[in-house]
Amino acid sequence: MSTVLVTGGAGYIGAHTCKALAAAGHVPVVYDNLVYGHRDAVRWGPFEEGDIQDRARLDEVIARHAPSALIHFAAYAYVGESVTDPGKYYRNNVAGSLNLLETIRDHGIARMVFSSTCATYGMPDSIPIFEDAPQRPINAYGQSKLMVEQMMADFERAHGLRWVALRYFNASGADPDGEVGESHDPETHLIPLILDAAAGRRSAITVFGTDYDTPDGSCIRDYIHVTDLADAHVRALHGLEQGLQSGAFNLGNGTGYSVSEVIAAVERVTGLKVPVELGPRRPGDPARLVGSADRARQILGWQPRFAELDDIIRTAGAWHQKGAAN
Repeated sequence: MSTVLVTGGAGYIGAHTCKALAAAGHVPVVYDNLVYGHRDAVRWGPFEEGDIQDRARLDEVIARHAPSALIHFAAYAYVGESVTDPGKYYRNNVAGSLNLLETIRDHGIARMVFSSTCATYGMPDSIPIFEDAPQRPINAYGQSKLMVEQMMADFERAHGLRWVALRYFNASGADPDGEVGESHDPETHLIPLILDAAAGRRSAITVFGTDYDTPDGSCIRDYIHVTDLADAHVRALHGLEQGLQSGAFNLGNGTGYSVSEVIAAVERVTGLKVPVELGPRRPGDPARLVGSADRARQILGWQPRFAELDDIIRTAGAWHQKGAAN
């Protein structure tokens, strides 16, 4: 049984990954400043409150728990905010990650799994997106994640760090057991926003752009269940323990669904009508973002268990219904 430091482990994907780590026999030590994380989502290991920019606190926590590896989720992740306040993203996501890298180097921790994003690709030249596609981020959020990937590669060359970057597409759904789920403030993810509109917790869902070059004119995205994302982190960690070469992996279903198709699926699953408003395109929104996860399947042995959109929405809906009842 190994101890794993999980920065940002009180957040949406981090909490699901802690559950998966515990099920695999690890002790996840959550390190989170609770700016966006939730204390009640820490249920599978010790909790240590702290910021990744606080070197003294990191030293203290690592000395206490002696983790053998790091899984790094802690980041600001609102794309729009990263455009209007890039300094916030470079300070936390980049400078904070540099502080973290130097800390684990000095403590002899040489394995790291990093929560990256498909936003590092920017506007893709072709679909599906493979890991060797050009990385040309169009916002500070994507740029900050790319910079951390580059720092890890440099730390490998200089200090022997072995790492995996997992580039997610659209994280969605909730723990099928109902123990943890999605709870953002503000919420920007499409499926919970549609569920809120269906339940009357918001007036309508806005479809931004209906004239894209897609079958129904709305944007197409690749939705991946959060439990499947969590499983990929555990597999990446085990791979590094067994000598896996450092590198990046896309995590997606390889199947895209349009905004209109997601709305129709929510109506189908819930039996509720979703009020819809039509809006203009948002700057920087590609018509399609769909990734190939062939590399993760072949090398990590990873296979999404919740690949069907209705299954993703069903778990998300159950979590939202539970939250509304509390």
